[in-house]
Amino acid sequence: MSDEFDEVGPIDYLVVEFPGNRMTGEGFPLLVDLVDRGLIRIMDLVFVRKDEDGSVTGMEIADLTGDGALDLAVFEGASSGLLDQDDIDEAGTALEPGSSAGILIYENLWAAPFAAALRRGGARMVASGRIPVPDLVAALDATEAAH
Repeated sequence: MSDEFDEVGPIDYLVVEFPGNRMTGEGFPLLVDLVDRGLIRIMDLVFVRKDEDGSVTGMEIADLTGDGALDLAVFEGASSGLLDQDDIDEAGTALEPGSSAGILIYENLWAAPFAAALRRGGARMVASGRIPVPDLVAALDATEAAH
């Protein structure tokens, strides 16, 4: 690994579906806040729509909520080159027809110093993942019911 990447934090992605193409914009200020506070760095942000025929097309970052304001203009041009058409097509397979989605690739800046220290010590990441909130709630409920 080159020295250029010694201080890089873990990189994650999210695909967030908006059923029926209904985007409220409520999460956008929170995303901006995460960036402003230096917790994450947006590497790629793409919006797509899945038509009723199953085709997936890109959407411009614009007035997604229809309120006259450019919701994510601050992220316009956010493209590291990591996200390509194959990735967009793959994300599209998870979407329901008639929906849209945001595809986000971001660096966890908050974890970069920890990750760098581990790498300097010779450690390497061998697995990573996420526990979906419904699964977490179900597991906690099951644990509580068992006691």
